[in-house]
Amino acid sequence: MSIEEKNKQIVAEFLEALSAGDIEAILSRFTDDGTWWNNGTIEGLSGPKSISSFVEMFGAVTGLTTGGAIPMTALAWTAEGDRVAVETTTTTELKDGRVYRNDYHMLFVLRDGKVHAVKEYMDTEHARATFVSGR
Repeated sequence: MSIEEKNKQIVAEFLEALSAGDIEAILSRFTDDGTWWNNGTIEGLSGPKSISSFVEMFGAVTGLTTGGAIPMTALAWTAEGDRVAVETTTTTELKDGRVYRNDYHMLFVLRDGKVHAVKEYMDTEHARATFVSGR
């Protein structure tokens, strides 16, 4: 198996944990000094985060959903060396009956068989309207 295939498998397993809202599995797949970055200017959501800050933010967002998660469906993959790019989409129902649908582009950087950094791009205005303004 090539390094690219291995890294795609690691990212696929990470996305499964993310989609299930499984914090323990998410944390076990990150390096200790891992980081998460979101595009945009949404206070509390956008910008760089340590893994502990990401988990806190993720828990707040997924706590608003009926399933306790934001399921990600991978649509397209590109892998080169220690970098894996994935286009994903999500649809999930919120506890207040609204539906959140968004498309993402996520760039994963891997190190020693774990996720070291994630850069997440999405429709931030839709995320703001759903998770910040819509509450």
